[in-house]
Parts: sequence; C-alpha cells; structure tokens
Amino acid sequence: MLELKIESEYIKLDQFLKLADIASTGGHAKYLIQEGVVKVNGEVEMRRGKKLVPGDIVEVEGNQIKVI
Repeated sequence: MLELKIESEYIKLDQFLKLADIASTGGHAKYLIQEGVVKVNGEVEMRRGKKLVPGDIVEVEGNQIKVI
C-alpha cells in the first residue's frame, strides 16, 4: 500500500486522484469516479467532492493509497 501525505486538513477525491497520478486531468478523475472504479475505505464512492482525511484508504483498480 502506498501512502500520500496531504498538506491540509482534507482533500477532495478528484484532487487526490490527480495528486496521486491516478488521473491525468480533472475530467479523467470525474470519469473514473462515475464509472464506479474508485473505492474509499472499501466502499464505491460516486462523489467527486468527497472529502478525504488522513487515515482514509483510496482504491483504484487494485491499487491502494492511504491518505496521511
């Protein structure tokens, strides 16, 4: 599992996907989320603006990244 440190209290899911180099653009992040391939803490997440906080685990296509 990879870890990615954020500099603020939270980060929105679409921004996190770009920061983690999972999505190349905001549109790509939106597409991945709408297709249902993004999970947050084991649950499929459909909201681009979902606030992620340290301790959350994002999974995309078998890759897991922990927010720290």
